[in-house]
Amino acid sequence: MLITFTGRIIVETSTVAASADIDIFQAIILGMVQGLTEFLPISSTAHLKVVPVALGWGDPGVAITAVIQLGSIAAVLWYFWNDITTVLSGAFQAIRQSDYQAPNFRIAAGIALGTLPILCLGVLIKVFIPDFDNSPLRSIGAIALASIVMAILLGLAEKLGTRKRDYEQLTLQDGVVMGLAQSLALIPGVSRSGSTLTAGLFSGLQRATAARFSFLLGIPAITLAGLVELKGMLENGLGNIGALPLVVSLISSALFSYLAIAWLLRYLQTQNTWVFVWYRLAFGVAILTAIAGGVLENS
Repeated sequence: MLITFTGRIIVETSTVAASADIDIFQAIILGMVQGLTEFLPISSTAHLKVVPVALGWGDPGVAITAVIQLGSIAAVLWYFWNDITTVLSGAFQAIRQSDYQAPNFRIAAGIALGTLPILCLGVLIKVFIPDFDNSPLRSIGAIALASIVMAILLGLAEKLGTRKRDYEQLTLQDGVVMGLAQSLALIPGVSRSGSTLTAGLFSGLQRATAARFSFLLGIPAITLAGLVELKGMLENGLGNIGALPLVVSLISSALFSYLAIAWLLRYLQTQNTWVFVWYRLAFGVAILTAIAGGVLENS
């Protein structure tokens, strides 16, 4: 039995998905797709499912998925290492001093509380819906609909959000609200970063603040996802994928993940999120059109 953490959810399957042959060029592209879409609010799961199929490459398999996700983990830890150490050290100091209103304690506690919903829901689905990986919710058509719905919600958040609170004004409630939104990413096409950014904007956070906290909040979930998939990869081997393409995909994923994080934080300091709203709408409509025209199979 293999335990995988795909679409940000732990699911159990009795067989390992077949892996397609991956060459160096494909490894670079898949790493790029993972890196760019993991942290931009457009859904990495959706793109990793649709792009290889649309290009005629087939299913890249669990091994390549595990490795490229580890690249994203490395990138986010690398980019936010100072933030992580500052928050953790500040939280421990606040606990020693019983200063539970300290900003770093609030942020650390918010991340801890915000991680619980996706973990609990993931375990519940694993227990009660063991075949979720083959659920209609994971079909390409469902991904398209999720992309369209989340585009509308992000657009509403952009219109209605007050964007008055900055990073120093984060609260435990922000962690809980954005954590609940993060659990929606168990549905492929929703986007973990997209759902949390949307929730942050609805809560009155500034765009860059919502994105920064979204990245920090996602570290435990993304890390757990990668480690679980890595465990499956080590247990079941690399299949017919060579070691070199795996290394190349890892490097590509880490590089493009880092660039995506840096670019998005700078972009949201001065720009709105409408480019992502329109992209997600176009992405969803394009998939539905391709399915209706018989270009893509709704599987």
